[in-house]
Amino acid sequence: MLQIDCLPAEVQRPTYDRSQLKTRMVHIGFGAFHRAHQALCSDKLAEQGSDWGYCEVNLNSGALIQALREQHLLYTLTEMADDKMHTRVIGVITQALHGKSDGIEAVINAMSQPEVAIVSMTVTEKGYCHQPASGNLNLGHPDIVHDLQNPNSPHSLPGLILAAIRRRRERGLPAFSVMSCDNMPENGHVTRNVIVQLAQRQDPALADYIQQHITFPSTMVDRIVPAMTDTALATLSTRLGSSDRVAVEAEPFFQWVIEDNFVNGRPAWEKAGAELVSDVLPYEEMKLRMLNGSHSFLAYLGFLAGYEYISDCMADPHFRAAARSLMVDEQAPTLRIQGVDLNAYADSLIARYENRAIKHRTGQIATDGTQKLPQRMLDSVRWHLQHGSRCDLLLLGVAGWMHYVGGTDEQGQSIEIRDPMQKQLAECVAGSEDGEARVRTLLSIREVFGEDLLQNADVVARLTAWYEQLTTQGARATVQHFLNRG
Repeated sequence: MLQIDCLPAEVQRPTYDRSQLKTRMVHIGFGAFHRAHQALCSDKLAEQGSDWGYCEVNLNSGALIQALREQHLLYTLTEMADDKMHTRVIGVITQALHGKSDGIEAVINAMSQPEVAIVSMTVTEKGYCHQPASGNLNLGHPDIVHDLQNPNSPHSLPGLILAAIRRRRERGLPAFSVMSCDNMPENGHVTRNVIVQLAQRQDPALADYIQQHITFPSTMVDRIVPAMTDTALATLSTRLGSSDRVAVEAEPFFQWVIEDNFVNGRPAWEKAGAELVSDVLPYEEMKLRMLNGSHSFLAYLGFLAGYEYISDCMADPHFRAAARSLMVDEQAPTLRIQGVDLNAYADSLIARYENRAIKHRTGQIATDGTQKLPQRMLDSVRWHLQHGSRCDLLLLGVAGWMHYVGGTDEQGQSIEIRDPMQKQLAECVAGSEDGEARVRTLLSIREVFGEDLLQNADVVARLTAWYEQLTTQGARATVQHFLNRG
């Protein structure tokens, strides 16, 4: 358990009066990214006199919430580069709840506190119970099916937020803003879609209320935050002289772009490094395609090649060059952002990937591919199809995913596929022969690929060619061959 008195003198501690914080925000998804990103930003504001505190909610894992409570709602964040590190204690949390052990009713009540003005979330793409290809609510999702029949005891994120909105409206409390901090284009629009569509089926009048009174600001978040391992926690504990089961590590880089569209106030995040803008989408597209797209490319192909970390991929000059070419030659042309040097942005991403102090596993990035591919790669593929330009590396990345979900790496070892559509993927693999049949079967998953890509003979042929080359030559040789062919 974290003992602040035992920490080294250089560790930064809260200098503000934590008793003056108010629960103005409820955040759903107390994962590593939130602890290293949004909570940090608000903690910096508290040092400047802000009273905006967080109620943290986890719907699934309760161990982290319990550990946080035992540590008096404190934890450490360590920023790590190859040559230096800096640790600070985050103290901006006022409450912590676990949906299962405390009960969903307690979470709804927390969101119904009069002073709550913002409900935010980092639950990954799969938490929205939407169809990634369309952004619409997935009415067949088991949690949505449950919530349609049991609106007051929801299982899903959309159902939970909708229950809180309903309660606040019934009590005459002011509306809050709902802010997604997950990696999806127009994440605010997606969040609004799933909540309004669920409300229309539960209570059309409530859906009208939401559209009139509640805002869903979009955001773009950027910071590399690897999952904490037992080894990382043990190493940190030795360095700090105190264990911290809630500790998190991150790279020094930090970016948060927020659509300034809040109905009931917000913290002055711009005073702590955030950018408040009128349109987030160009920034979202830039980050999702250049950073997240290249991350997924490296994750699938790097994992197949036996590279455990992104920094290992960067040590391979062919993977490094391919990642940069993907960013500059295939992703950058699809973007609408103005006034940004995209070559310099690509160079900065490569430099961040090279940070060996950040142990970002390819296997971690490779999870939930069905939720990530549409915005990270497939939107760009469609742009190139419309403009008659080539996108070989994008298609190679998709082929890498197709190999990865086959469940076996190049060394013949089994791969644990972690994906909300894992069962359907397994059925696709088991029900198709390796090669073009496998490519066609996976392309037929409409929730991911829509209908157009399977109907494009050129896309099928090029994907199949990459898939078969990966089968016969392996990921390293395939990437090297691509770079040498010109």
